[in-house]
Amino acid sequence: MRARKRRVGTVYLVGAGPGEPGLITVRGRDLLSRAHVVIADALASRDLLRHAPEHAEVVQAGKRGGRSSADQASVNRLMIERARRGLTVVRLKGGDPSLFGRGGEEAEALAGARVPFEIVPGVTAALGAAASTGIPLTHRRHASTVAFATGHLDPTKRDGRTDWETLARADTLVLYMGVRHLGGIVRRLRAAGRPSATPVALVRWATLPEQTILEGTLGDIAARARAAGMEPPAVLIAGEVVRLRRRLDWHGRRPLLGRTIVVTRPRDQAASLVEALREQGARVLMAPAIALRPPRSWAALDRALGRLDVYDVLIFTSVNGVARFFARLREKTIDVRDLKGMVVIAIGPATAAAVEERGLRVAAVPERYLAEGIIETLKARNLRGARILIPRAEVARDVLPRRLRRWGATAEVAPVYRAVASRAGVAEIRRALRQGGLDLITFTSSSTVTSFVRMFRRGGDAKLLRKVPVAAIGPITAATARREGFPLAVMPRAYTVPDLARAIVRWFRNFPSGTLRGR
Repeated sequence: MRARKRRVGTVYLVGAGPGEPGLITVRGRDLLSRAHVVIADALASRDLLRHAPEHAEVVQAGKRGGRSSADQASVNRLMIERARRGLTVVRLKGGDPSLFGRGGEEAEALAGARVPFEIVPGVTAALGAAASTGIPLTHRRHASTVAFATGHLDPTKRDGRTDWETLARADTLVLYMGVRHLGGIVRRLRAAGRPSATPVALVRWATLPEQTILEGTLGDIAARARAAGMEPPAVLIAGEVVRLRRRLDWHGRRPLLGRTIVVTRPRDQAASLVEALREQGARVLMAPAIALRPPRSWAALDRALGRLDVYDVLIFTSVNGVARFFARLREKTIDVRDLKGMVVIAIGPATAAAVEERGLRVAAVPERYLAEGIIETLKARNLRGARILIPRAEVARDVLPRRLRRWGATAEVAPVYRAVASRAGVAEIRRALRQGGLDLITFTSSSTVTSFVRMFRRGGDAKLLRKVPVAAIGPITAATARREGFPLAVMPRAYTVPDLARAIVRWFRNFPSGTLRGR
């Protein structure tokens, strides 16, 4: 009997965009979510890797600024070998694969090996830099032609591939990877007839919060770049359109630009806060102080699920509790309709939305989004003899079940998850802390505070850390932060993530420039 031939997997050459993770295409993000293997360039945002499955193999490859990395032949071999195992491979490339991204060379290698492939376009660095600086590459009054070129090749060597005269005539010229040879590039363009007074902008880390812009002219930009210590990766834009930046630079007017903010939420829950802060210009450092795991025992919940008809009230105190409660329900093949007879209480609007997404109607949400708020909501009801189920974290405050029992109810706590300490992001936080570059730390639960402090207990960073202002989502978290010695700067009136993000923006808008604590 002939052995079955193994199916060859597909390699997707995906453009990751210019840096900002939100600029990847929907197609690219979808492919990442299905990848068995991700081979990522150095310039592809690491934040995009959260879209990949947990089990996916991630390989860092690709060159940046002359630093050593996997060579092209090794990358080609890796793509081909993994595809021949029948795996789905995403080759995540900075910018667009087909524009100075070696996408053509990699596609040739795959075609030669008879490996199926697809090229998924991305926002190239030039377009990202143009958009995020307010420099339009074309403009009816200023520019109708654009030339793209790489400055990676030494302009002093006549390679025959660069037509400097044609480049010099373009209304707008965009040069990739030109910082190292900037002096030679400028000389070649001027010799080809480009006026030395031509406005020029060098854009480093385009689209990211760290984006920096250096303006000058063709005559002085090389000297300015040397004086400023400008390093790769940077894109050069030359032409009259550069003059429009001062009026059109929306990116530089965002209220959190230049601020570095730490987010301590678990990685799988941090997206909404991270995105809200980034949209306002913040550089966000991820330091998930806790990771969520199953409880040590499902016994309490499984007992409850076996007799759901005895409960009168179901109380959810977090989105996590909702997600894990319903996941267990599915595992046990229990129909959500078995919960219909219960009165459902949710601690806040996000928790209520999570419940209602799963087909249950929420009867009440307290005005204050904490356990004490639920107590205030329920105090007018006669709960004597009522049976109440509370799926929640393994370790949590007992104020709610204790009060319910005092009122004569049977309150059963069923752990559905536990928070364990994480050390992710510690090195990056330490680096920023020692350079005086942390502006704010955000906490969304007491457990994130205590776990974060534990991460930095060793070494000499604890004192520095406690000088950094903090933003706490609510009074319980704020009290824990104060107890740990942090200066509390921000607490929203409504205890939700969107309100926390808005309160942070308000605080920075009101803060006098240059007098930030913790810097």
